[in-house]
This record gives sequence, C-alpha cells and structure tokens, in this order.
Amino acid sequence: MIARFAIEFFFTIALVVVPLLFALLCRWLAPRRYWRLFALIGTLVIWGVVAYGYLVGRNELVVHRVEYVNSDLPEAFDGFRIVQFSDAHVPSLADHQLLRIIDSINAEQPDIVVFTGDMVNVHPAEVLSDLHLFDRIVSRNGVISVLGNHDYPIYCDEPESEKAHMLEMMKELENRPRWMKLMLNENGVIRRDSDSIVIAGMENWGMVKRMPRLGDVQKTMAGVDTTAFVVMLQHDPTAWRAKILPECHAQLTLSGHTHGGQFSLFGWSPVSLSYNEWAGFTYEGNRALFVSTGVGGLIPFRLNMPGEIVVITLKKYPKDKS
Repeated sequence: MIARFAIEFFFTIALVVVPLLFALLCRWLAPRRYWRLFALIGTLVIWGVVAYGYLVGRNELVVHRVEYVNSDLPEAFDGFRIVQFSDAHVPSLADHQLLRIIDSINAEQPDIVVFTGDMVNVHPAEVLSDLHLFDRIVSRNGVISVLGNHDYPIYCDEPESEKAHMLEMMKELENRPRWMKLMLNENGVIRRDSDSIVIAGMENWGMVKRMPRLGDVQKTMAGVDTTAFVVMLQHDPTAWRAKILPECHAQLTLSGHTHGGQFSLFGWSPVSLSYNEWAGFTYEGNRALFVSTGVGGLIPFRLNMPGEIVVITLKKYPKDKS
C-alpha cells in the first residue's frame, strides 16, 4: 500500500510538512520581527529544490565508465564490455526518458547488457505499453536480467492466488525473445574462442525481512567450476556480504536497489544510513561489488544523484601492463 501512494506521500512531506516544520523552527529561533521573512524564504528555497529535482534532476542521465581488473579473467575476455542499468521503475519514466536510456546503452556497443532489477513499481501491468521499447537494445550477447524487490508482488493487497499470477506475468514479460533472458537462481556461459565466463543471476535476497528472500547461491552456481570467472547479478547489495562472499567464489557482483538515495549533498546521501555499500565499487581482496544508482525511481525526483548507465570493462591486467 505504501508503494501505491509513495509519490503523493513524498510531495506532501516535501511541499507541506517540511516547510511547516521550518516555519516553526524560525518562529522559535529567529528574531520576532524577522521569523516570518525567514520562514517565507526557507519555504521558497524548499519548493525550488523540489521543483528542480522533479523537473530537471530526474531527467539527468550520465554514463559511468569503470574498469574491473582480475587475474582470473580469461585472456579472450580482456576488454569485454558489460553495460549495466538498474531500477528503471518504468511507470515513473516518460517515453523520451526510456528512449534516451536505450540510445545511451546502444551507443556503448556493449558485449552484453545486464539489468539488475526493479522494472515496475507495483504491478506488471504498469509496463505493458512501454516494454516493447526495450526491444531496441542491441548487444552482442543479449540482455540478462534479474528481478528486484518491486518486481515481486509484495506492495499490493491482492489475494495470494492473484499475487502468484502477477509474479508469473512479470517473469513472462522479462523473458522476451528479442530482448531479455531472465535468470532465476541460474547461470549461463559466454564463450570467446576457447575461453568462457559465467553470468549468474540470483533472485532477490535482502537483509530487511519484508524484502523477498528467494535468492539461493548454491542453486544459482550449480554446475559452475570453481576456476570459472563469474559475474553475479543480484538486485540487493546486502546479499553480497551476507550470502555471496561466504557461499561462492563469484569475482564480480553487480547490484542496484539503493538508487543512491536519489539525493546527495557534498557526497553524502541519506541511503548511507541504511546501506554500507550503496554506490560504486567495494572490494574484498580481488573480489568486488558494484552498486549502480539506477536510471529511475519509484518517486520521480533526483538531486545531485543523476540516473546512470554503467559501462564495466573487464581487464585481466592494469593499463600499464602489457
């Protein structure tokens, strides 16, 4: 129910509650003859920030290019380019935003595209009119996806039978012959010459108990040799320390979920209060987690935290080595 009214709740808090609290603070702390002026100026600033985040910030999109170096990478995959996008929340994006995302992905000429979850807000029917746009994605090895917490029917009050139907509908929508392969605790092999790497897709697993906990590392890695180079897809980054690091050898894990808080002030985001790993790379030895801040959000607002498409180039050796 909360997800259904998240937008209304956000704007009520931002445009009404926060200005009122600021006015009360001014009345308490500011000189009596000036508190109304301070309250008015503060309210206008707050409204301006919200308007900027809604009208401008949420339309910003950057391409974030990074490298991941690991000696386990097979020679043939040195320079392999993975384009990651995450947290589309399609119902909150306009068609021109979706097309810009897709065009930006294609411009990178990816070897593979991965989507790390949250296609919808509440119900799979929300994306029926727009999902065909993703058929325009061009990738040498296709598109692999996993489900995010919003892709499961946990934010609606439907009977269990209807929730089961919604989940099956979501799975069908993301298994698109011309676009995407949905991985549900499974893996696949990509080959180049005589070398290969594994792309593994784990179902959602989150530390917060209300989040779906369907991710099964052992099932996801079934049949994978311990010497293989593995890229693990998992929507929720908390699964990296809780499940992936201790239960398998996957060298690189790609996640989303946090949206980077959709807000940043001098490099600080409120999401850092809930997540230790919420944006960019985190390393444990030569194993790494990369958390994308996503391209969209349930709430159409971003401030100093633009949507991002991530281009990850796999490298066997650092640039200064031959």
